[in-house]
Amino acid sequence: MILKLDSLFRALSHLALGCLLLWGNGAGAQDRVSVALEAPDAVSALLRQHVRVLKSAELTVPEVGPDQTALVRRTRREVVDLLSTEGYFKSEVRLDRRSGDRWTLVVEPGVRAAITAVDIGFEGELASASDAEAAALRDSLRENWALPVGRPFRQSEWDRAKQQLLDAVSRRRYAAARTLSTRAEVNEAGTEVGLSVVIDSGPTFRLGELAVTGLTRLPADLVTRYSTVEAGDIYDHDALLALQEALQGAPQFASVVVDIERDPALAAAVPVRVQVAEAQSRRLSFGAGVSSNTGYRVEAAYRDVNILSRGWELSSGIRLEQLRQSVFADLFFPPAPDGHRDSIGALIDNSDLEGLKTESQAIGIGRTTVRGDIETQIALRLQHESLHPDGADSSSLTTLTANWTWVQRAVDNVLDPRRGHVLEVQIGGGSSIALAEQDFVRLYGRYQHYFPIGEADMLTLRGELGATLAPSRDGIPQDFLFRAGGSQSVRGYAYQSLGVTEGDATVGGRYLGTLSGEYVHWFRRDWGVAAFVDAGDAADSRSEFRLRTGYGLGARWRSPAGPLAIDLAWGHDDARLRLHFGVAVAF
Repeated sequence: MILKLDSLFRALSHLALGCLLLWGNGAGAQDRVSVALEAPDAVSALLRQHVRVLKSAELTVPEVGPDQTALVRRTRREVVDLLSTEGYFKSEVRLDRRSGDRWTLVVEPGVRAAITAVDIGFEGELASASDAEAAALRDSLRENWALPVGRPFRQSEWDRAKQQLLDAVSRRRYAAARTLSTRAEVNEAGTEVGLSVVIDSGPTFRLGELAVTGLTRLPADLVTRYSTVEAGDIYDHDALLALQEALQGAPQFASVVVDIERDPALAAAVPVRVQVAEAQSRRLSFGAGVSSNTGYRVEAAYRDVNILSRGWELSSGIRLEQLRQSVFADLFFPPAPDGHRDSIGALIDNSDLEGLKTESQAIGIGRTTVRGDIETQIALRLQHESLHPDGADSSSLTTLTANWTWVQRAVDNVLDPRRGHVLEVQIGGGSSIALAEQDFVRLYGRYQHYFPIGEADMLTLRGELGATLAPSRDGIPQDFLFRAGGSQSVRGYAYQSLGVTEGDATVGGRYLGTLSGEYVHWFRRDWGVAAFVDAGDAADSRSEFRLRTGYGLGARWRSPAGPLAIDLAWGHDDARLRLHFGVAVAF
């Protein structure tokens, strides 16, 4: 017996049943009855959800006997069809009407059919190709088939398995793959089902040139500079998706669609269609906020993503905080063919933190490369720095420094991570032959790991290590030394209060070490409570280094910008409570 779904017959049957149920509202209706269900637990929930006569507490039935018989017959057909989609092909159904106003729908589903045979066949190039890659693909598709022998038959799973097989074939190389035939054959006893599927792969598709539409103000080669695919590449859905995501992440575009035409006649060099909508080029924004580290702030930012109509991106702004003021401008160039992106920038920064007044001006160039979840950057910076520590002599220096940064963000969600890790490594320094007062090398590493606990809770562990290798800290910029304390460091201590005492001020030291453990319990979807322990210090020698501990409780809110944290921490060495607040994720 071949399993066939007569859609038209079923639609007409359900329509007729609905008319009979509604007909009771007219003049010919005389009785209202309740319908109880007598069926095994395995199917009772399904029947109550989908069978019409079971959906209401009372059913209005037709007065005429033949119409009642038709209602019974159609109800039986509805149940039989429903159970067959779950693999029950020999179900027994009757509607017991002997109790007058209380009917009973009695269902005996019988034995659920199991899959006893699976035949997956291929036609087209995938079937005839004799190379190892094609053979491995055929074996993999058969091995990963979603409905193996022994699995109970369900129509929904059968439909899903066929679609998954077609998607797996068409995801790479065979863009025009199609389902040639499918069959589910049930034995006479209704207990065994044999499945067969034949997929026509069609030919191998290779990519042609980019066909870009939608550019008006931006340069014609901008999409090409972001492109990660080349003419002649074998079609790969994931590669096109990666290109679409890369373009979508570029500030010059409001929307992007990347696709190909799946016409076998174009398989030798199918054009890659890139449809873009340009974003607004210029944007002026204003903001205000507050931080437990640097106090209240106001800021303004200006952004132009199409400087000189060349797709160059200017990002500039001014930020005025209670303890820090800065003005910056950065110019980013479009990506190069090998994936790196160059930039130049300038910064003026003044701060007054823990008795140390710092005035800094810098210009620099950088090159950033992103591959998957790994970002690397190399930067060269020329800066002038003036230091005014309270109770000590002022000093100034001009230094040329180089710095290399490697960051891996292997997390499930960048804005709200719950699983994974972030690893950062930095190596930088300066030389006495290039403006620095002495040779120095700065080494820094940070690791943060997220562990999901149960359904909603999370444990976060974080550690930092840093060392500046030099005979002394004299003549080394503060950016290449270390201070600790504050949110995202050692809570319970003021921002950058852990370091080296010079006069009445705290300045940077050559060594850094911090540890942190935090447990967050989310009692609602967007609200949670946290308990944490932090420890760490910054010092100018290893003998002076000692762990300062802080611990406390906090509140968490999942905002659109990421989890916001408000923490009340006790600094053990200072013997006082401090309030910290900010974004809970430090990337």
